[in-house]
Amino acid sequence: MHALKKNRPLRRVTLAAATTVTGVVLLLSLKPHTPPTVVQASSSSGQSQSSGSSSGGTSGGSPSSSPSSSSGSTKSTGTKTVTGDTVQTRWGPVQVRVTVKNGRITDVTAVAYPTDNPKDQEINSYAIPQLRREALAAQSAQIDSVSGATYTSDGYKQSLQSALDSAGL
Repeated sequence: MHALKKNRPLRRVTLAAATTVTGVVLLLSLKPHTPPTVVQASSSSGQSQSSGSSSGGTSGGSPSSSPSSSSGSTKSTGTKTVTGDTVQTRWGPVQVRVTVKNGRITDVTAVAYPTDNPKDQEINSYAIPQLRREALAAQSAQIDSVSGATYTSDGYKQSLQSALDSAGL
């Protein structure tokens, strides 16, 4: 005889209740997606920022944003090194430094990225080089995210875009 026949209503009620409880537990165990948040760097944090460069004027899209650092100078060859804003992601800060020569991106370096635990180190050991290759190939911040490193990729792209904006590209 089948377990869900009408002559055993208590079994059906028990099975339905157990299924409902299991479904609710599974739904409650899901974590909601939270997008990375952008944190503007203060004038005390930065690689080599001059004291007169944070004036609170508009730069980029928000009134309180200013480039984190502009390390390097424009030389006769047109080489400029600019560090982008620090972007605070769910797993830690991401910051990118860009070297531009004659209007072309010649080097991209991740100055800061999450390294707090072995999983971060494992993910970023393959994600950061891939993001660098993508940025050099695209010559812009319009690059693909690395699978498994979505938060780092988003922070990398935001910091890269702020560095490119500061460099005038």
